[in-house]
Amino acid sequence: MTTTAVDPAKCRRCHRALTSAKSIATGYGPGCAAKIRGAAKTADLTDFKPAQIAKATELIEQGGILRTRRPNLYTAVSGDGNTTYLVARQACTCPAGIKNRACYHRAALTILAAA
Repeated sequence: MTTTAVDPAKCRRCHRALTSAKSIATGYGPGCAAKIRGAAKTADLTDFKPAQIAKATELIEQGGILRTRRPNLYTAVSGDGNTTYLVARQACTCPAGIKNRACYHRAALTILAAA
């Protein structure tokens, strides 16, 4: 009988192993999740509307924003889940970002940077 090793799920923020089902589902350990929730309340989000902040928080909670190999560049999933965008704190390739408007993808990076 052959067994294969399964890679443990790791926190998207601190890269520690996740053990609880809830942490594995969200992608963040309880400590990192608390820091992100706190950052959402204290980060400078004056450029974003309340609806964008709510969507940014949901994007983070659902694991829809991922680091790339390039520093300060992330991949974000669209609201319908069919498209991905490249996001940096100052720019995004989503339709709003291309028009130099604030988008919830950038709000999510602002929250993550403050955490």
